[in-house]
Amino acid sequence: MDVTSGREMRNLTNVQEFILLGFPNNWYFQMSLIVVCTVMYVLTIVGNVSIIALVRTHPHLRTPMYFFLCNLSFLEIWLTTACVPKAIGVMLGTSQTISFTGCLLQFFFLLSMGSTECFLLAVMAYDRYLAICHPLRYSSLMNDTFSAQLAFLSWLCGFLAISVLAVLITRLSFCGPNVINHFICDIDSWIALSCTDTRLVELATFIDSFIVVMISCTITLVSYVYIITTILRIPSAKGRQKAFSTCSAHLTVVTIWYGTAIFLYVKPSAQSSLDLNKTINIFNTIITPLLNPFIYTLRNKEVKEALGKTVRGMLSSFQTP
Repeated sequence: MDVTSGREMRNLTNVQEFILLGFPNNWYFQMSLIVVCTVMYVLTIVGNVSIIALVRTHPHLRTPMYFFLCNLSFLEIWLTTACVPKAIGVMLGTSQTISFTGCLLQFFFLLSMGSTECFLLAVMAYDRYLAICHPLRYSSLMNDTFSAQLAFLSWLCGFLAISVLAVLITRLSFCGPNVINHFICDIDSWIALSCTDTRLVELATFIDSFIVVMISCTITLVSYVYIITTILRIPSAKGRQKAFSTCSAHLTVVTIWYGTAIFLYVKPSAQSSLDLNKTINIFNTIITPLLNPFIYTLRNKEVKEALGKTVRGMLSSFQTP
């Protein structure tokens, strides 16, 4: 009995690496997808770095709202970097394998940064609530110290929330197969490949997702209910338009992010629709990080003005003999 048990334990831990399938299709589709992902990744890095640089170089942008925006841009850079280069290698066929530890780390950082984004978006909504609903007290309520504390708590809570799932996943056993039908290591893939009971992990995933996504989403929605109510009470149309313009970009990002996050994670079972989840994950890990800098640039007057000044300054420096 002891020998048999020992053999069973060895069989349960014989998976040392996983194989990522990516998007198995014809060669032309793969090459097209590689080009698109590469271009989007470069634009994401350039766009988010540009926002951070603009805020750092323009004193009038050094406010709590843009401080949170810099945090969001910094997060998006690492979120997309954690998956896109590996995904491109998977589609090229040069880097389809990933070690057990590497897969666990990718899962941990992707979900941790995703959770942090939920908290940051809620904090940004609360910041807009204070600015629009309590404008006279805004500078005292949302000072530099408090904004730094909120940003720190967003990062801390985001990573702590996923630590529980990471610990539970390390206790799962994998005896084969080791093929992941995805371009990243996500929670659904771990659950689908495990040969042990995953009900505890699925329950923890649902509870964790509910706490992170739904509570942060509720805070955001409640903040915007008060914001919209306050805006509608402004007598002049110009005043209403100006007030709404300060939060329209954030509201657009919130809609895209929470729409995909709720679909992916707030569900009772994680083993269904892996192919569909793979497609939706593209929005969270590739498209959303790309859209954020452009949404905030095109829909924010102050950022557009700062960008215009920077571009004109660069052009004049090149024209100067």
